[in-house]
Amino acid sequence: MIQNLIFMNGYGFFVWLSFAITLLACVIVYYKTYRTLQKYEKAFAKELKNLSAQERKKVLEKSKVAVQVFASYNKSI
Repeated sequence: MIQNLIFMNGYGFFVWLSFAITLLACVIVYYKTYRTLQKYEKAFAKELKNLSAQERKKVLEKSKVAVQVFASYNKSI
């Protein structure tokens, strides 16, 4: 039963290899996207930090995303 699933009438190697390659490609794209997001969040947090207190307060009141980025950036320092 399990052998039939693994070998798939001689095509198992190609099927499982294609699954592995697809999974690897998805992991690579996820990792690169995650790293890029971190880079942009860090740059955005630095820009927020350079604003005056009044401007920063105004931006943080308007944007939930800005609040999350600024809070996570302060935790990492």
